[in-house]
Amino acid sequence: MATAKRKHGKRKSKLPIEHWSHSSLMAFLRNPLAWYKRYVEKIYDTPSGPAGIIGRAGHIALQHFYSGADKEMAKRLGLEYLRSVADFEINFGKAKSVRAKKTKRAAMEKDYLQAVGFYLMRAPKHKVLGVEISGVVSVEGLALPIKAISDLVVESRGDSSAVDIVDHKFVDAFSKSGAGKPLFILQAIFNYYTVREMFDRPVRRFIVYECKKRRNADGSSQMRRYVLEYENVKEEFEVFRRLVNDATKELSSRRVFLPNPSDMFEGEDSFNMYRLRLVEE
Repeated sequence: MATAKRKHGKRKSKLPIEHWSHSSLMAFLRNPLAWYKRYVEKIYDTPSGPAGIIGRAGHIALQHFYSGADKEMAKRLGLEYLRSVADFEINFGKAKSVRAKKTKRAAMEKDYLQAVGFYLMRAPKHKVLGVEISGVVSVEGLALPIKAISDLVVESRGDSSAVDIVDHKFVDAFSKSGAGKPLFILQAIFNYYTVREMFDRPVRRFIVYECKKRRNADGSSQMRRYVLEYENVKEEFEVFRRLVNDATKELSSRRVFLPNPSDMFEGEDSFNMYRLRLVEE
């Protein structure tokens, strides 16, 4: 990265970003104007839904647990984060009154405690090499570097010379297509490149643990494990490179960022931004 900057001197890139991440690429494909606001203007005032906040609280709990905290301490630290989130940072949906918001918050805490409790009851055991590993790397054939954050990097079972990447998701319902889900595969490849360079070891698998927030009525497991073997998705690496480069090419020629009113998360906000001309080139 430093060498490239010296080579180009003071010449400015046409691109408004320095790297792609899985979340930024998905946001760009879903809603270009909302993407521009967040990843170019760095404006983070869009409230998060309860599910996103519960997920972040769960990740904080597991980050502390795999860093050495006991189960109760890890659970408490995640709960402290959830309680620290201000009302204006939460999209309460139809809950508008103070009482309704208080009820919603209580439900969020219940879902969080259940989900983390389900996970920690039989927490998967790994030889952990790194927790919350973040990196930005250049990849041959890509016009922009890529960034990824891996929940865990662990020694691969059966091959101590290799590593696996572990990702945690707190969900309302299990994914139907499992490890074959396109979103899983794209995220897995972002993480593959960063971990491979940062650990300088072969990266063998991407493991996703999905944990349901609410108890199954039939008493079945609240956890599902999906395993993606990188050896089996070689063609998807080519698709990944093509998608990232096509997005970069479109970004380099785009002068107007349009809203997507049908975006269930940020459609209304992005449409209002467009209507009021709040973010323009």
